[in-house]
Amino acid sequence: MSLNIKPLADRVVVEAAAAETKTASGIYIPETAQEKPQKGTIVSVGPGKYADVSGALIPMTIKVGDSVLYGKYAGTEINLDGKEYLIMRESDIYAVL
Repeated sequence: MSLNIKPLADRVVVEAAAAETKTASGIYIPETAQEKPQKGTIVSVGPGKYADVSGALIPMTIKVGDSVLYGKYAGTEINLDGKEYLIMRESDIYAVL
């Protein structure tokens, strides 16, 4: 899961889970109708954010390898080595699974 990209401040790099291609009843969903996934795996984490008042570093609460849920339109999509990733702030993540 090592990546040659290091996010800054309180940002993380997420590898999105694959979109569902089949419904529970067995119907195949075409690629144009698939919903954007809202969960993924953390592949890289920034050092944390500095507090505005005290200037102390606030460390990240998530780590590489965590499975997370995030907003449908969260983050910026990037393509590295043929894979799709999202760069987002830690605050865009709703939960750790």
